[in-house]
Amino acid sequence: METIYHLNSMILSPSSPETSRLTSSLVCSLAMLDKNKAKFAVAGTIQLLIKALSGPRSLAYHHLLSSLTELVQFHGNRTVAIRSGVVPVLINIVESADGEDLAGTSLAVLCLLARFDEGLNALRKTDHVMSLMVNVLKRRCMFSKEGAAEILLRLFDESEGCMTDALMLPDFSTVLADLSVRGSAKA
Repeated sequence: METIYHLNSMILSPSSPETSRLTSSLVCSLAMLDKNKAKFAVAGTIQLLIKALSGPRSLAYHHLLSSLTELVQFHGNRTVAIRSGVVPVLINIVESADGEDLAGTSLAVLCLLARFDEGLNALRKTDHVMSLMVNVLKRRCMFSKEGAAEILLRLFDESEGCMTDALMLPDFSTVLADLSVRGSAKA
């Protein structure tokens, strides 16, 4: 645990951009071992990663997001992440124009979170989530489109009102047809 606390302190206040990147990479590597995932949650690493991702973009941004992605593979860590405000942070990453890979990874994490009621409720409470997912389907890479399609399917399963909201969007049927033609299993 001492090592994890030390890594957390380095995430919070890195001495250089390279240190932050290396620290985040090490967290991601250590988190790949399932028995470490809960330890990172107990040590507060998830909250620190969310805080770092809420701030300005840095050289370590990809690594921070990868670390968070690895940690939320563990069911209990998803709850910690949702309660720590990860959904709006990930939505902001998806909305930003730069970083197609960041958007795709953020959508993949949102898909994991949407598999549980708490995550789905957090997504449903997000302003303009339906139009954002349709915009992703219009403009992003196929990996992002698959994530957006899965989120939309989960929202549709949960609430008929979400389906109605989507059908009201001017581009929804066109985007759905495009996704279907491109061979997505989600369409």
